[in-house]
This record gives sequence, structure tokens and C-alpha cells, in this order.
Amino acid sequence: MKLSAELCAFQERLGHTFANPELLVQALTHASVGSPTRGDYQRLEFLGDRVLGLVMAEALLEEDRAASEGQLAPRFNALVRKETCADVARQIDLGAALKLGRSEMVTGGRRKQALLGDAMEAVIAAVYRDAGFATAQKLVRRLWGARIHQVEEDARDAKTALQEWAQARKLPPPTYTETARSGPDHAPTFTIEARLETGQTARGTATSKREAQQSAARALLTEVDG
Repeated sequence: MKLSAELCAFQERLGHTFANPELLVQALTHASVGSPTRGDYQRLEFLGDRVLGLVMAEALLEEDRAASEGQLAPRFNALVRKETCADVARQIDLGAALKLGRSEMVTGGRRKQALLGDAMEAVIAAVYRDAGFATAQKLVRRLWGARIHQVEEDARDAKTALQEWAQARKLPPPTYTETARSGPDHAPTFTIEARLETGQTARGTATSKREAQQSAARALLTEVDG
């Protein structure tokens, strides 16, 4: 199978040339355009989530040999969460290579966090099935890079940390207000504003209110700690 110029370029950004290009095509095909013969990325996403989890669990054990399970769990969650997968996807411009139906195209599917995160997991599975675990492990560690070493800071629950910051200064807890909602009802995107009594604010956008609140809290923490 001959890949399009767009998919060839993505292979270069990814850093893996597929022996079986069909796997790459499937990993980048959204359900809105999938066919009964070729399918879409959902099954690969299921597998990729598990491959990513194993790679990150091993990486964390190697990174900190003295850490307890209680210390490792939030770090693990920070590395495998959809936001992180989507960030990595943006890093290699995965969105530009996605095959989407018209409905997803017009609603900005190439930029949606959940969609990018799911497709990133599918690509990991495609590499695993194409070349084995060792190759997939090497690719994941390269793409996640410094995130693995910096994960202890990233693993903080941002809303809790911001509330503790406010309490330490005898301020009321921060408030969270939904300021915008876009996209279709089945796949909305939320924008949340976090506000301190001091008047300082920051906003976060995500495909769930919880993730948007965390994003806003992280942004506000960066502002007040800066």
C-alpha cells in the first residue's frame, strides 16, 4: 500500500516507518469516516492505552526506585491522561494527518483534545503491532521525553494546589465559572474561568468541565507563582 504524501510526512514526524502502512491508516481514521473493511482507530486506541500504561509504569519505576505506590500513582495518571496524550499529538502535528468525516471537520476535530488523545493512543498501538513492544517503548519514551522526568510537579492536582495557595494567604477558595461552550451536544468544548478574591483570573479549555477547571487552575497557579 502506498501512503499519501501527508501520511509519509507524518511518519517522519513520528519517527517510525511502517512495514504495514494499513496500521497507520487505521490509527488515523476517525469513526466518522471509517469503513467496514478498514475500520477506525477505536480498537487500536484500546490497545494503545495499555501499551502506553506499561511503558510509563516501567519508566516511573526506573526514574524513582524509592517511590511508593502512593507516590507513583498520581505521576502515572499525569503521564497517561488524555491531556498529555493530546499535547504529544500536537507536538508531532497528528491532527493534520487525521482522516475525519465532514461533521468532525466543521467542528474543529483536528484540534479537539479528546480526539487527539485517542488517536495518539491508536498510533502507539499501531507501532506496537507493526514492530513490537521494544520499538513502541522507545518511541513513547522519546515522544514523552522530559515529561517523564518532570512529572512529579505535573502530577499535582491543580485545583487542590490552588485552594491550598489561597488558604495559606487567608483567602476564600477560588471560584470556577463556565464562560463558553462550543461544539455539538455530543462533543462539547468548555471554557472555564478560575478566579481568586484578589481579582486574578485564568481560563482553561477542554472537552470536559473537570479538565477545563484543572486547566484553568494550572494556568492561575502559574500566574500567581510566577
